[in-house]
Amino acid sequence: MCSDLVWYVAYGSNMHAARLDCYLRGGRPPGGVRNYPGCRDPAAPRATRPVVIPGRMYFALESKVWTGGMALYDPLDPGRTPGRAYLLTLGQFADLAAQEMHRAPGLDLDLDLDDMATTGRVTLGPGRYETVVRVGTADGLPILTLTTPSRSADVPWNAPAAAYLHHLSAGLGEAHGWSRRRAARYLAGCPGAAGTWTEDTIAVLPSPPDPPNPPRPPG
Repeated sequence: MCSDLVWYVAYGSNMHAARLDCYLRGGRPPGGVRNYPGCRDPAAPRATRPVVIPGRMYFALESKVWTGGMALYDPLDPGRTPGRAYLLTLGQFADLAAQEMHRAPGLDLDLDLDDMATTGRVTLGPGRYETVVRVGTADGLPILTLTTPSRSADVPWNAPAAAYLHHLSAGLGEAHGWSRRRAARYLAGCPGAAGTWTEDTIAVLPSPPDPPNPPRPPG
C-alpha cells in the first residue's frame, strides 16, 4: 500500500457516498444549504469498507449546513459506532478536513501519523471537526476520523434535522446493509436525537429535494 494513503472513517452524513462526493468533486448535497468547492484531487475513493469503531456518536451544537445538531464522536465514551471507511490520499483527507472546518482546501495537514499511533489524536483548532483522531490501523495504513476536541458531556446536545438524518440512514444502508428500520433504531437512540426523534419518525423520512443546478467545478 502507498504511504500517501489513509483510511478516513465517516460516522455521520459522509457515510452516504453521494454526500461525500460533494466534498470530493464539489457541489451541494440534497437538503443542505452550502456549496462545497471540492478537493484538489476529485477522484473517487480507492476503496471503501464498513467499520465499527470504539466510542459513541452523538448530536450536538448547531450545523451551518443542515441546521439542527451535528454528528460528533467521542472515542472515550462507552459504546461502538458504525461507520464507513474510505481510502483517500493524504491530500484528499486534508482538503476534506479543511471543508469540514469551513476553511478553503489546498493546504496539506501537518500530521505526525506515527506519533498519533501513540497519542491517538491531534487538535488543529478549537472548533467542530478540528480534531483528528486515529482510531486504528488497517492494511498497514492509519484509520482517521474528525470530531470536536470536547467530550460529549461538555457540549449542548441538539436534535438533528430531517435531511441530515436521511443521509445518515442512507449511509448506514450503503455501508452496512442496514434496513431503514434498523438505521432508524440506531439513530433514534443516539444522544441528542433521543427524546425528539423516534424509530418510527426516522424510518419514514422522505429523501430531501435535490438542490437546483448544483455547481460543479470545471474539469
